[in-house]
Amino acid sequence: MVKVIAELCQNHLGDRKILDEMVAAAADSGADYAKIQSMLSSEITKRERFENGLIEGGKIKIIKRPFQNEFDRLKPMDLNDDDHFRFIETCKKYRIKPLSTIFTRERLSFIKKLKLELIKVSSFDCASFQLIEELSNSNFDKVIVSTGATFDREIEKTVSILKKNNQKFVLLHCISIYPTPLHEAHLNRIGYLKSLSEEVGISDHSNYDIDGPKLSIGAVYFGATTIEKHFTILDKSKTKDGIVSANYKELKELVKISKLPKEDLKSYVQENIPELKNIMLGKSNRELSDLELLNRDYYQGRFASNNLTGEPIYNWEDQKI
Repeated sequence: MVKVIAELCQNHLGDRKILDEMVAAAADSGADYAKIQSMLSSEITKRERFENGLIEGGKIKIIKRPFQNEFDRLKPMDLNDDDHFRFIETCKKYRIKPLSTIFTRERLSFIKKLKLELIKVSSFDCASFQLIEELSNSNFDKVIVSTGATFDREIEKTVSILKKNNQKFVLLHCISIYPTPLHEAHLNRIGYLKSLSEEVGISDHSNYDIDGPKLSIGAVYFGATTIEKHFTILDKSKTKDGIVSANYKELKELVKISKLPKEDLKSYVQENIPELKNIMLGKSNRELSDLELLNRDYYQGRFASNNLTGEPIYNWEDQKI
């Protein structure tokens, strides 16, 4: 049976009441997991090249994302330790499983206290081998790893670390373009990921208002058993991630379709996703697009642990924390 993760991200805007209501709505939609992001504004790194960005010949070469603007935007949305425990209890209340994405090695000691069954790694830490090593020795039932904007050799090294440590895992196909248009879906990548992992899934960043559940359901058709979809109960215009999010009605629809019996799902795909074989398949082995490389450049190292002198320790570095 397909498992659906409602990614709450920062769509709660730091409002604990909204976060509680999101958990309740996700549970009522039929989703299997409610997921938060265990990031802190204090973990954002200041990297000079992103203060002004770079444009050459009318083309963006480096994203402009000034540190102070990002810090000020994220600070009100920080979830502290008590908020995490409250989230766990709220999930228990509404009978939906809790899940979180970890963003720094430093945060792992606290995350362990939550006693989560699963832990999620974002695409931009798929190649953070030190973090992967530590997670695979931390008694999680499974580690879920998104693979967007990551080179195949990096994915394969991460898989080798997980297998070496006898860590069960799930690889999520992901395109790190926000939102992801259907012609960039590259669903043939699922076959490649299945050659590496017993379980594969999809981290869906498509625009539901335009494409509905097509990306997620197309992935399920090709063998994905996990769907991660951003979720909001607010007007989509109110949050940064609204454009890639499903609302309650849409998430409920997505859950219902994803859990159809195999033959019914096949019929649904044939009747409702004509784009599947024309534009959504793409390549199983492909080069990253310019936009994915831009996002990779910015988001890898966006968060880091701090040493005693305040210098960042990135998730791929093996320095002691």
